[in-house]
Amino acid sequence: MAADTRSGTGPRDRFRAQVRQEVKTAALRQLAEGGPEALSLNAIAKQLGMTGPALYRYFANRDSLLTDLVVDAYGDLASALARAAGTGPADPAERLTALVHAYRAWALAEPHRYRLLFRAPLQGYDAQAADLVDASQSAMRVLLDTVSALAEPKPEAEGGTAAHFLEWRERHGFQGVPEAVAARSTLLWARLHGMVALEIEGNFASMGIDPSSLYEAEVTDFVRSL
Repeated sequence: MAADTRSGTGPRDRFRAQVRQEVKTAALRQLAEGGPEALSLNAIAKQLGMTGPALYRYFANRDSLLTDLVVDAYGDLASALARAAGTGPADPAERLTALVHAYRAWALAEPHRYRLLFRAPLQGYDAQAADLVDASQSAMRVLLDTVSALAEPKPEAEGGTAAHFLEWRERHGFQGVPEAVAARSTLLWARLHGMVALEIEGNFASMGIDPSSLYEAEVTDFVRSL
């Protein structure tokens, strides 16, 4: 029994993991219905038939729960991108297209989780904490690897932009990635994020526009630029 407890596989550990997952599932429903501002540990405790103090044995506070949700979301997004880029066609441009479609599809399927990652953080919540920044790098690694398989952009074509990524690249363990690739990948992500944000907020729909062709054009323009 002691060995099970230490390894995290004993009955108590399994029960704790189950309750934590139930709390996170309830929290995700709150996020879907009202956004991060609607997140309430007391409401979750009531829904699960627990007292407030009992729930705080599983999550110390709202920020602790938020952090778990953010880390989970980054992991799921990275997995979706990796599956699209890793199991798709061998052609690098087609792999990038598959990645872009996967990024969009994940956001459309999980808009409340996408907003949790990329909207302005709640007041008092440190969205730039080291563990959250670290969690975000797995998705960026997939993008960097996919772009690296394409023709490498010339550093001089980026002007002074590439130089800004030297410290970032080294700090996050991307030493094998040229600064120009990091710069171009980040610019592509920023442009995709802009389109995804507009789409999930209904801006394209209100204009009567199907944005599918815009994503295709974005990838085509990006590949040509390399």
